[in-house]
Amino acid sequence: MTVSVLPVARTKRAAADAAATAWALAARGGDPRAAEHFVRALHHDVLCYVVHLSGDPQTAHDLTQDTFARAFGSLHGFEGRASARTWLLSIARRAVADSLRYAAARPRLTDAPDWQTAVERTQPRDLPGFDEGVALLDLLAALPDERREAFVLTQVVGLSYEEAASCTGCPVGTVRSRVSRARAALERQLLDAEARAAPAA
Repeated sequence: MTVSVLPVARTKRAAADAAATAWALAARGGDPRAAEHFVRALHHDVLCYVVHLSGDPQTAHDLTQDTFARAFGSLHGFEGRASARTWLLSIARRAVADSLRYAAARPRLTDAPDWQTAVERTQPRDLPGFDEGVALLDLLAALPDERREAFVLTQVVGLSYEEAASCTGCPVGTVRSRVSRARAALERQLLDAEARAAPAA
């Protein structure tokens, strides 16, 4: 099985970023239609990012809503020096970090003896691309957090290395190194999985 994760074409993404940034600036001025366009343009990227950061698809929609709520609460301070996408993903990162801190401080109770199996049984099945998506999530989950985040930002969300560095607060060279190591690890995992599957076939 081969999983391909291709970034959005750079020129197309640059145009989309410029449009999203313009909508954010217009929304800051009170334009409700611009605010709607801003959310639509970046909702998928935020959702994708928080799923990978949190490792919890169950709370991803809540975290995405929280991200946009925080963004609109601080939109008055957005001046467009960075793209709206980079600015918004930085907010998403903080929202996930706050959520994880809150969850760690608050124990969860469940009546089910095996809560993980119970959660897995509620997940959708037989959807197009479901198995490939699960396989990719499993591969990404095996990566160290910093490498997974850098890979998701640049290869899934489509940020440049510079934008990912701005979003995560680390040097560009560090982002490049993390992505390179993540790619190498994913390739090794895929080759190992294919080698294990070959005798069965």
